[in-house]
Amino acid sequence: MSETNMAPRDFASAVPACPDELHDECGVFGVWAPSADVARLTYFGLRALQHRGQESTGIAVGDGSTVLIRKDLGLVEQVFSEADLAALQGKVALGHVRYGTSGGKDWEGAQPHLSAIDDVIIALAHNGTLVNTDDIRNELIERNIGFRSTTDTEVAAKLIGYYTQKTHRLRDGIAKTMALIRGAYAMALIRENALYAFRDPNGIRPLVLGELSGARGWVVASETCALEMVGARYVRDVNPGEIIRISDSGLKTMQALPPAVPASCIFEQVYFARPDSVVNGRSVFATRFAMGERLAEEAPASADIVVGVPDSGLPGAEGFASEAGLAVKTGLIKNRYVARTFIQPDQDLRELGVKLKLSALSDVLAGQRVVLVDDSIVRGTTMGQIVKLCREAGAVEVHVRINSPEVTWPCFYGIDTATQDQLISANMSIEGIREVIGADSLAFLSVGGLIAACPRCPGHCAACFTGEYPVAIPPTFSEGSFLEGYEPKALSRRSASLQMSLEDIARIVAEKEGVA
Repeated sequence: MSETNMAPRDFASAVPACPDELHDECGVFGVWAPSADVARLTYFGLRALQHRGQESTGIAVGDGSTVLIRKDLGLVEQVFSEADLAALQGKVALGHVRYGTSGGKDWEGAQPHLSAIDDVIIALAHNGTLVNTDDIRNELIERNIGFRSTTDTEVAAKLIGYYTQKTHRLRDGIAKTMALIRGAYAMALIRENALYAFRDPNGIRPLVLGELSGARGWVVASETCALEMVGARYVRDVNPGEIIRISDSGLKTMQALPPAVPASCIFEQVYFARPDSVVNGRSVFATRFAMGERLAEEAPASADIVVGVPDSGLPGAEGFASEAGLAVKTGLIKNRYVARTFIQPDQDLRELGVKLKLSALSDVLAGQRVVLVDDSIVRGTTMGQIVKLCREAGAVEVHVRINSPEVTWPCFYGIDTATQDQLISANMSIEGIREVIGADSLAFLSVGGLIAACPRCPGHCAACFTGEYPVAIPPTFSEGSFLEGYEPKALSRRSASLQMSLEDIARIVAEKEGVA
């Protein structure tokens, strides 16, 4: 389907309750450091990753004999007290911040997920989404394995437990689980005395390895900013398909699955990652700056000043201004103290909209032709309000420039865009969107420009822009996700592996390993 196809004029008003931001699944932090306060390190690591999830958080600690856990709904600083951290003493810890895209948004959905394998307690934390868990869950249930939640994380934990009981070694249980599950995952797991980290063979979701100063221990995290927070040195990324095990016997690695087509999520560069995190050898800030430069080359505007939408639009605004020879100004102020709330405004207050989060500076904007730069437009419910704010503050023209391509396709790998009917770019032309948001002009960065602005790497997943999915999606998982006329690439029929039993999968994996 062409991007010029039009949806009904009331598309934006049809999804007023949906936030315009994309949300990632979560953030993971694990540490093995026998001589350190691992719970406190994890707390601060999670504070650095708070931007990746604000619904719930948890910390599990292995003390050499068992695993203890504290988790709850809320932000890191709301859930944990000094008393909590003091009670979580041990040599290995695992933490998680969550924005749920699989399973419920209740306490059971909070992670790390605690599970038992005979008399061994494990805790598992997951960033991503698995696309083939329905069949696995049903078969495990048939084998009298019960579930407490609807999350794909619990399915992975129970599957690891099932295979560990068969192989009598946790590392083999993880490897056989990786051979069966499909989708995007960066996972960390602890038992009472060891830390494990493993990643899907495409490397879609990020996971990095760091070493604490003075060789005191090791850290794994979703972003390098968490390593910096706890004073750890970045060593390398966890490789796609790799399992890392850290214990008293040191750091050991195992290539559980051969790497597949490299497909790291490019939206990490656009929006999810913190600007001070380093991805592929360059700060995310520098990459977003380069994207802004490309955007100015591709879509210049006759204007007086450039204004970025806080926070993720700011680096792109600086890059755009640098390339265009314009001044970049602070025209929008973000309210730093607006936390997530369950209290909804009444009808008279609903038009406040983004004013709860942003305010416009008339001293800066009045009488100016403004280039307004943001990272993305997803559902189209926010940008119109921001344009209105700028006009109310006196801007005479507002030219919107988006530091990424149109988000046209749903994501099945850990971002909360499950259906195409939510995405304004899948429903309207650029001109139609411009009319809806009330801008004088609108332009997006091209896919080629985005790729060129990112540091060189083996490969990206840009499915939300292109519809080219690196991991085949079962029809049962994608049913109802696409609008009529769209033909995504790499979606598959029910694959042979999805039709096999757990025993069949275990036998094939054993044969490949040369085990009788």
